Amino acid sequence: MIALLTGLIAHKSPDHVILDVHGVGYRVMIPFSTYYELPEEGTATLHIHTSVREDAILLYGFRTRTEKSFFQLLISVSGIGPKLARDILSNIQPPQLAAALLQGDLHKLSAIPGIGKKTAERLVLELKDKAGKLDTGSVSAADAVGRSLPESSVLDDVSSALLNLGYKDIQVRKVLAELDCAGGAAVEEVLKQALKILMK
Repeated sequence: MIALLTGLIAHKSPDHVILDVHGVGYRVMIPFSTYYELPEEGTATLHIHTSVREDAILLYGFRTRTEKSFFQLLISVSGIGPKLARDILSNIQPPQLAAALLQGDLHKLSAIPGIGKKTAERLVLELKDKAGKLDTGSVSAADAVGRSLPESSVLDDVSSALLNLGYKDIQVRKVLAELDCAGGAAVEEVLKQALKILMK
């Protein structure tokens, strides 16, 4: 069972990273929060959750132990698989997720793509007490500055990432029109803007 990986970043995209560990490339699925904090190149360490299915072994990686703990909490809930848990953490940071669970904020939870009212209610019911016991203080703000790209390339990357998260095409086109990506804004910055607008 793989629990931790340290290697060179061979490839980085909003939903996964390939880590070169002594010549072996590991494809690791990641949430946006981890994507924001990873450097464009160099060495990185990720806390790994290994998901074993009949047809595949998938690795999910997180920059902090807290993220991994919340991911494992989420997949303990009936109906929440690894991909949906990753998508939830891409839309909401652990401190805000913990607050929403503790406060029973069904509106905020059900605003996440893939989470309807019934699933939101189940999350609150099953995780309210557990979420309050997790330490969210160690989660750093995901405000790393990424590489600057031409505006059209930034919008293409943001659009693709949001569609992969489950947002509808009409929602994505609407939010893209509201975004400020002038001056060669980084993909990470524009993604954060888009998610803030979508979560209102």
